[in-house]
Amino acid sequence: MPSPTPTLHMLCGKIASGKSTLANTLAAHPDTVRLSEDDWLHALYGEEMHTLADYVRCAAKLRAAIGPHVADLLRAGLSVVLDFQANTVEARSWMRSIIDASGSAHALHVMTTSDATCLARLRARNESGDHPFAATEAQFHRTSARYVPPAPEEGFDIVLHEADEG
Repeated sequence: MPSPTPTLHMLCGKIASGKSTLANTLAAHPDTVRLSEDDWLHALYGEEMHTLADYVRCAAKLRAAIGPHVADLLRAGLSVVLDFQANTVEARSWMRSIIDASGSAHALHVMTTSDATCLARLRARNESGDHPFAATEAQFHRTSARYVPPAPEEGFDIVLHEADEG
């Protein structure tokens, strides 16, 4: 039986929209590796991450280091769930460079979760203490203001995920 085509799965959605939950589901498939931006940033730069500017600086370093590795994994026949935000044109451009370098298939998973649901989830996540970063409501609004939905001219294969608002 032939193995599935190596695919780069990318995630687009606001904080607490369900990206990591979906990433875990996608990563349960055979021959699939999940890479979490939050886990890597926490391990490498946790002490340095206090502001949005800190995130932007540290995330750029991480993307530069991990991009070629992701392309290598895809070329080796593994699918990759890139649990990194694909919320800006710049972030998606970096992800497009991985697709181009690896020649892999791709899916851009777009979460359509409402702000109210995201904020309720964020509060619950912060209270649980299970997440490496406890974003504030103000940080949610600042990062949400930077969110740019993918446009058709970016050329991604989009998969919409409607949130269970109940």
